[in-house]
Amino acid sequence: MQSAERKIWLERSYPPGVPFEIDPDKYTSLVELFNKYAGIYANRAAFINMGAEISYAELEQQAKAFAAYLQQELGLKKGDKFAIMVPNCLQYPIALFGALMAGLTVVNVNPLYTARELEHQLKDSGAKAMLIIENFAHTLEQVIDNTPLERVILTSLGDRLGFIKGNIVNLVVKYAKKMVPAFSLKNTVRFNHVLNKGSSLPYTPVLLKGDDLAFLQYTGGTTGVSKGAMLTHRNMVSNLQQAKAAIKPLVEEGKELVVTALPLYHIFALTANCLTFITLGGTNLLITNPRDMPGFVKELSKYQFTALTGVNTLFNGLLNTPGFDQLDFSHLKVSLGGGMAVQRPVAERWEKVTGTRLLEGYGLTECAPLVTICPYNQTHYTGSIGLPASSTDIRIVRDDGTDAEIGEAGEMWVKGPQVMAGYYNRPEATEEILKDGWLATGDVAEMDDKGFFKIVDRKKDMIIVSGFNVFPNEIEEVIASLNSVLEVAAVGVPHEICGEEVKVFVVAKDKSLTKEEIITHCRANLTNYKVPKLVEFRDELPKTNVGKILRRELR
Repeated sequence: MQSAERKIWLERSYPPGVPFEIDPDKYTSLVELFNKYAGIYANRAAFINMGAEISYAELEQQAKAFAAYLQQELGLKKGDKFAIMVPNCLQYPIALFGALMAGLTVVNVNPLYTARELEHQLKDSGAKAMLIIENFAHTLEQVIDNTPLERVILTSLGDRLGFIKGNIVNLVVKYAKKMVPAFSLKNTVRFNHVLNKGSSLPYTPVLLKGDDLAFLQYTGGTTGVSKGAMLTHRNMVSNLQQAKAAIKPLVEEGKELVVTALPLYHIFALTANCLTFITLGGTNLLITNPRDMPGFVKELSKYQFTALTGVNTLFNGLLNTPGFDQLDFSHLKVSLGGGMAVQRPVAERWEKVTGTRLLEGYGLTECAPLVTICPYNQTHYTGSIGLPASSTDIRIVRDDGTDAEIGEAGEMWVKGPQVMAGYYNRPEATEEILKDGWLATGDVAEMDDKGFFKIVDRKKDMIIVSGFNVFPNEIEEVIASLNSVLEVAAVGVPHEICGEEVKVFVVAKDKSLTKEEIITHCRANLTNYKVPKLVEFRDELPKTNVGKILRRELR
């Protein structure tokens, strides 16, 4: 067993200052952890959004008021499910920590969900109450009668003005109301009323243990129906400690500002930005609409940011936005990419423009999410997803269940305190992915002789041409190296002779780019069977809520 018996990455490659192990039981819950750091950094800004900020002391005070309302007015008990359906705004952390303080399990919901997707998640999770931004309340209105929801808390982006600097008033801005389609939801109450009323109600602390559920975090549903990953307090406490350990030598407690453009309802930003930086006394700069790239760059120009996380498409978008290269990057210490493969051309240009390495990490919802991360002292882009996080073990497994040799590709299996308890109410799906304490990721990877891992591709995305395995990431990286290409995705399409052939979808920066140029470039860099036979130009590619390109939709 090449890695389970001997973690060669610890012997040969672990960077100075990063511990081999973390203590998964250092805190009994996220609530204990939050209360500790809210006290230490009481006067620091915890979150900033659209020019408004909230300190750690104010966040704790308002989260407690929110928790008291959930307990006293809504009658919610420990273990009840509470859904949050808002974008990046100050209401999110208040509701998040308030729900956790009330002992509830948080169900994060994408505000852009269709009615069908929302109905499935609310029914599957059994959520009894939820917070929703009113711009999307019309979606809930279509399905609420088919869900177990009993109470709904409404908010708007304007509501944030009501509690700046602890001034809790019921203030709704008219411009925000104009954006809202007509709806008539029953049993609703406004967010600021909850804070106002909750501040006068008694809050009852809840005894939480490590194995209590903190989140039902729904997967993107890449295969079959979307499933709720059961992430315990111990899972989350472990993973944020693992993330903190990986970057600790680069950062200084009480002095960091992390740019949070990925939505907090996504597990990447939730752990890497929100939770991890709270333990550093850091400030989260929340970007509500990162797709407005000019507005995003303008917001960045106002702050001395020290860390930024994102996906490849986000970094690529910033690099191609006028004015980004003129920003002050002198304080930037950490740039972390995940969620999808970081492409070499993007990583190399990012380093050239910002002067900061773009470190790649790998994770999945079922692991809360961090599994591996490139070492903080890495000097250049390598194409690797790095080394296993502290207290994490990895096996590369062949199809016959045996362990692969060094340099041999196989399915990546993960073991560690961050691995989920299972899928909610889905024992069969849980058995398929959890095997004797190991989580089978479905990703094809290989490990080199220094313990660095590289993702070859998703099993289900593999293209088979005349019996040869073709991995889309390789083709995409080659095509992305063309200066005239903005985005690219490769998929397999049926072929009566070869089984499948390669098709690529390209978004061009330069509209004069031709199919022939792309194929000629591929022929110079790829074996013949990997060269695309079909090229389709698009104005944009379908993406998830965090910007990950959806190959399955292109198929």
